[in-house]
Formats: sequence, structure tokens, C-alpha cells
Amino acid sequence: MSSKYKDELGLIVMKNCENFGKSIDSKIMEKRQISESFIIPIEQVRFNNGEGKVVIKDSVRDKDLYILSDVGNHSETYKMFGYDNHMSPDDHYQDIKRVISAIRGQADRISVVMPLLYESRQHRRKGRESLDCALALQELQSLGVSTIVTFDVHDPNIQNAVPNSMSFENFYPTNTILKEFIKNEDFVSSDVIFISPDTGAMDRARYYANMFQADVGMFHKRRDLSKIVDGKNPIVAHEYLGRNLTGKTAIVVDDMIASGGSMLDVANDLKQRGAQKVYLISTFAMFTNGFDKFNEAFKSGLFDKLYSTNLTYVDSEVTKMPWYKMVDCSSYASDIIDTLNSSGSISELKNGKQKIIEMLDKKRGKN
Repeated sequence: MSSKYKDELGLIVMKNCENFGKSIDSKIMEKRQISESFIIPIEQVRFNNGEGKVVIKDSVRDKDLYILSDVGNHSETYKMFGYDNHMSPDDHYQDIKRVISAIRGQADRISVVMPLLYESRQHRRKGRESLDCALALQELQSLGVSTIVTFDVHDPNIQNAVPNSMSFENFYPTNTILKEFIKNEDFVSSDVIFISPDTGAMDRARYYANMFQADVGMFHKRRDLSKIVDGKNPIVAHEYLGRNLTGKTAIVVDDMIASGGSMLDVANDLKQRGAQKVYLISTFAMFTNGFDKFNEAFKSGLFDKLYSTNLTYVDSEVTKMPWYKMVDCSSYASDIIDTLNSSGSISELKNGKQKIIEMLDKKRGKN
């Protein structure tokens, strides 16, 4: 192995992200011009009462290990007392700890790659409630994890839960998504306006808008604070702040789509305000209540296409829909792991503006 790689790389790919992990592995092999896989085989065992264990099937001694896990993959199942039980984020997180336990301190360095950060929606306290994301990060730190690699975390301030000995690397797939959008869609740059569906996504919308040299609009979610539905206050109305939308191409950007109701409400409002085209961009599209309402919204002309990534599980039926565009981020993830393994600088991986600007200039030339 080249001397620039200080430790031998090892990938431990959990069943919940098998295809994504294999793609990352093949891209690193191609980059390094070798034919031997970096994946270390493991067995994830489940007993009939639901308890589990992990068995590592090869040596991990002195390796630089990267544990890849998609904690959002609800399609994985196991038998418990004869019933099919779908794995929850808690189950997936527990298996990560089992892997670390099975390593038994033999690896030189352990990094955990969780594209969708575990419990990232429970990142702060608003009252007498649990602080699950911070507790999980502190637990991984205590188990010997040196680095957390994640993408588009719900609130980057959560890294303050582990300010010292564990590195927290939060990457954004923005440039990867934008490349696909520019390549596939017809638009006039001067007619584009980026929309933040709430105040929390404003920084993301501004980043996209700066790349396009476009305007930004924002919706404020007015909520009924007297009620709690599904763990949160229900939205009463979306108040819009921004320029006139008549004839514009509106692009709504957010980190995740859960049920998707809020995103579709925004799309409906944009259409009523005269937007000619409406695109949706989300790093994680979970569709927690199914995707039927997205089918209906697309048929009624509320939006033109949804761009999302393969950083977390998406039902295969969704990927067949004419309104859905999957953006493959395995190449980006492989670059990150390869760079970290060589102790290289990740600054360039976090800034790919120049390529986007060149693509936009080329697009403007055609227009």
C-alpha cells in the first residue's frame, strides 16, 4: 500500500446499507487501482427473543476501520417470537455498538459513518425531555470512536456535545445534488428563486441561492401551540416572505422529508402565488406515511420533480416514480473515506463551488 495511507483501511458495512457500502468500496478500489475489497465480513445475529450479537469474520488488528450504517433503513427485519419485526433506528444504533464491542480494541482507529445521524431530530431540549442525539455521541466517544462522519445534520450545533477528543465531520451533498439538477433540468437562471420551507432551513436555501446568484424566499410555519400531534405542534398556516413568484422557477430545499405534508403545503402555496415550476430538494426522503400523496400532488401539478439522495433508504417503488430523481452520493462518500484514511485535507471536499459555477455559466450560454 502507498505510504500516504498511514493505516490499512477496513470497511465494516452493516446490512442496512449493503448496496451503498459496496459502491463505496468499489470506488475506493478503482481510485487506488487495486482489486482487493476493503470490506471486512461480519455476521449480524438475531436470537428468537429479539436479542442480537455481531460476529466479525476477519482480522481487524491495526486497521483504520469505518463502520457504515444507515439507521433510517426500516426495511430490515428480524424474527422475534415468530413475528417479523422491522428494525428501528434504535436497533441499528445498538448494532453499531455491538460491532465496536466485537472489535475489542484491536483496531488502530474507529470511525462511524452514519449518513443520517442517529436521533438528529432530538438534538436539543425544550423542556423536561431526553437529549438522545447528544447522549449517543457521548456514548460512541466513550466506546473509542475517533470520528463521526455524517451528512446534512439537522442541527450542526449538536457537535458541541463532544467538543474535544472525538472528531465530528458534517458534509453536505449540496454540490452533488446541484450537478444532477443542472444537468437534467431546463431553467433560466434569472427566473430561479430558492425557497426555505421554514426558518431552520434558511442557511441551506441561501447557500443554493448564492451558487445560482438567485433570490431567496422563506415560509414561516405558524403553529397551534395549544395542541401536540405526533410529538409536535400542528401547523396552522405557512406565511410567505419574499419576492413575487409569478412565472418563476421555485426550488424548495430542506434537509429531510418525513411525512412530506409540510413540503407539499409549501408547493401548493407557491403554485397559488404564480410559480411556473416547483422543484423539491431534500437530502433525506423518508416518506414516513407513504408516498401516495406525492403521487397525487404530482398528478395535480403541484410540483415537477423531487431530488433526493441514496444516503438513507428509499422504497424501491418510490425510485420508479416519474417525479423522483435519486442522486447517488457513493462517489462523494468514497472520496471522504479515502481522504480521511490518508489523513488528507477535507476542506476541498466541503467546497465544490467552482464546478457548479462553471456548469451554470455553460447553461446560461445555451440560454
